[in-house]
Amino acid sequence: MRAAIYTLGCKVNQYETQAIEKLLTERGHTVVDFTQDADAYVVNTCSVTAVSGQKSRQVIRRLRRKHPAAVLAVCGCYSQTAPEDVRALGVDLIAGTGDRAGFVALLEQAVTNRDARTVRETLDNPRARRDFELLPAGGMSGRTRAMLKVEDGCNNFCSYCVIPYARGAVRSEPLPDAVRQARELAADGVREIVLTGIEISSWGLDFRDGRTLVDLAAAICAAVPGVRIRLGSLEPRTVTPDFCRRLNVFPNLCPQFHLSLQSGCDATLKRMRRRYDTARYLESVELLRAYFPRPAVTTDLITGFPGETEDEFTQTLAFLRQCGFARTHIFPYSSRPGTPAADMPQLPKAVKEERAARAKAVADATRAEYLSGCVGECYEVLYEQARGGVFHGHAPNYADVYAQGDGLRNQCRVTRILSSDGEALYGEIVP
Repeated sequence: MRAAIYTLGCKVNQYETQAIEKLLTERGHTVVDFTQDADAYVVNTCSVTAVSGQKSRQVIRRLRRKHPAAVLAVCGCYSQTAPEDVRALGVDLIAGTGDRAGFVALLEQAVTNRDARTVRETLDNPRARRDFELLPAGGMSGRTRAMLKVEDGCNNFCSYCVIPYARGAVRSEPLPDAVRQARELAADGVREIVLTGIEISSWGLDFRDGRTLVDLAAAICAAVPGVRIRLGSLEPRTVTPDFCRRLNVFPNLCPQFHLSLQSGCDATLKRMRRRYDTARYLESVELLRAYFPRPAVTTDLITGFPGETEDEFTQTLAFLRQCGFARTHIFPYSSRPGTPAADMPQLPKAVKEERAARAKAVADATRAEYLSGCVGECYEVLYEQARGGVFHGHAPNYADVYAQGDGLRNQCRVTRILSSDGEALYGEIVP
């Protein structure tokens, strides 16, 4: 069959889409672009915010109208947490966040017997899952960067988050399997591997033998010294002196660290049920800057969380400036039914959006300041694609870099940075 996949949400969803692609091609099927005609269309959904769920429904409805004869399959977090809403959209196959091989097998059945229009479902209870689902890494060939999912599930139950209900408890990929998959990706020509998961800071928690994320990261860095290794989103308490000392010896570890913040106010963090305060967060930022060469510290921020006062938000803005983030992803708070925060007093939408705009202004300023400090430096840039007559790539600190050149795709080239426009860097290839 010809299958097309539309992906919403995080890097884990992107990884799982790549795994589905690989499962399909290994079984003799063809994966086509989402704009092309296909026998089956798959929507890999997200439910991290109410807007994510809305986007998932919009894509499903649009596909049903545009391709009435094709098989329409839905998987991911939204279908896991709201299957009744998905059923109402006239789909042919509903899956959740587990058993991707089973999902592909059902997709084949649905295409083979599409005239029957039988709705097939493969849903389970995520909280009953105990084993890590090992999936093929890499997806379609020819990618310069690949995700490697090393963990699934979350035990934190932040007051605003539905993901633990969609993904279940923490399950870790065994270290030997992760190392093997990293080596396979390197052999396929991948130049950068992103270690990803729902909460990778919890890697090893289910093994109960003392191993932690730093053990995994060190093993993978050592196994593929010619490949850049980038860590996914980290819980701030992951960063300790031991974490920094053990990882700063690896030149292939990218000095970009995404520390999830959500709020720069301790009272708000407490309502969010986050497990750190601003003092501990700042300690992590300072440790990274002490051990790594001018690292890019990036983060997420929620504005307008229930109960957030103007004074609390002002504290958050001050903390953003103090940390000097290289990039900040900002989200107005989105209520998720079934979470404790949904039952708290809500702020008006206009207040949430106005605060998001103010936070963006601060974030833009700290980003521009960080990038201006990159001018004059030389970075080994992984070039990925031509854009507007120049090549685009990423430096180890994940800054966007543009430079003149030919045939640079999937090449790492030393690049001297000449200028910045506050959003990206512009440089020249060093001969």
